[in-house]
Amino acid sequence: MLRLIYTLLMHLAIPAILVRLWWRGRTEAGYRQFIDERFGGMDEGGGRGGNGTPGIWIHAVSVGEVRAAVPLIAGLRAAHPGSRAVLTCMTPTGRRTARDLFTRDVSVCYLPYDLPWALGRFIARWQPMMLVVMETELWPNLLAACQARKVPAFLANARLSEKSRRGYAKFAPIRALAADAFAAFNAVMAQSPADADRLQSLGAQNVVVTGNVKFDLVIEPAMLLLGAAWRAPIAAVQRPILLLASTREHEEMALVDAFRRAYLDKSARGAAASMRPLLVVVPRHPSRFNDVDARIRSTGLTVARRSSLASASTGEGPPEDVDVWLGDSMGEMQAYYAMCDIAIIGGSFQPLGGQNLIEAAALGKPIIMGPSTFNFAAAVRLAQAADAMISVTDAEGAMHASLTLLGDHARLRSMAANARAFTAAHGGATEKTLVMIREAIAKTKL
Repeated sequence: MLRLIYTLLMHLAIPAILVRLWWRGRTEAGYRQFIDERFGGMDEGGGRGGNGTPGIWIHAVSVGEVRAAVPLIAGLRAAHPGSRAVLTCMTPTGRRTARDLFTRDVSVCYLPYDLPWALGRFIARWQPMMLVVMETELWPNLLAACQARKVPAFLANARLSEKSRRGYAKFAPIRALAADAFAAFNAVMAQSPADADRLQSLGAQNVVVTGNVKFDLVIEPAMLLLGAAWRAPIAAVQRPILLLASTREHEEMALVDAFRRAYLDKSARGAAASMRPLLVVVPRHPSRFNDVDARIRSTGLTVARRSSLASASTGEGPPEDVDVWLGDSMGEMQAYYAMCDIAIIGGSFQPLGGQNLIEAAALGKPIIMGPSTFNFAAAVRLAQAADAMISVTDAEGAMHASLTLLGDHARLRSMAANARAFTAAHGGATEKTLVMIREAIAKTKL
């Protein structure tokens, strides 16, 4: 009965959903494209489905989950040679990233909305042998559709913050709906014991702690070369590079103002004034690039943009004398990390839970994060214990910490080495996840 009411509400929400897509499409055109995919159709590459061969279905909501899924997809395809694979996303940036990463052999489209007929249309086309959901996407009708069609479903790299757990548990109907959905997974592979406990408290079964597959990320040599090329002209004039990575609204200006006070204003003295770092700012959402650019310029700082380079493939770096370089590109985060001396991770200076720090650590970058890190609590705790990361309370603290680090070359090198060791020590989650999936599928065939 609860799922029936939920389904009715989902149908009633369709007009509002379409308006929201159109509204968001004002700043991100991708929201107005491939609408049929969101209702189980196939706007692009429709010929890839429906040929009678069971396929592998992976769902990764956005960019971070898509990148985390890369080694897992490779392992699943190796275990099932000849099988088709389809990767579904929810956001335009996730879909675009997936298209860039999987140019062949893996089809990419939006996940249909949680409507039984849309999901039925999709499943009939792709005939999946399994569904692997990355992290914690919970759609009751999706899981019910898989159960009805005997498609094993798995929750991989699962995480659930205490805040989210309380949200699910707050109202009895929501808790009951969530419990049924969590119980529908054939196996749940949790990132940490704390995640496992919270997931089990909401009804998840067959929960095993496998670790975080983001530690198994693939470092792209082309991105390392690009980052080195960008860094070269700045290093030649002996300027350090500070990176503001995946920043969110209200964070950039707090950090930029703190940067100006620490390094550029008349109040900055001695070593700070002589350093004059290049500040590289990479906002998380492309729709905000122009706004962030205008806001930074309004402070009087000089700004250059990645997009102003002659071509997307050029190795040309930022001008030597610019104050801020705006990283307004997609799919180049590893290059931005490769070019910097210190990575200040966004999403942590607003109550948003922080963004992924593992990629920066894998590239040997000392990390600074603000106080809000609940999305990556386990990784943050491990990084702090390894002395790969510094936690601060606000933007001023972040810039003070960066100033201290840049003035202590021995500590900077030590933290860089610790960051690499930290990521290397916690790898292996992908293989554990693949083993769990293989064992669970074998049981369904008995």
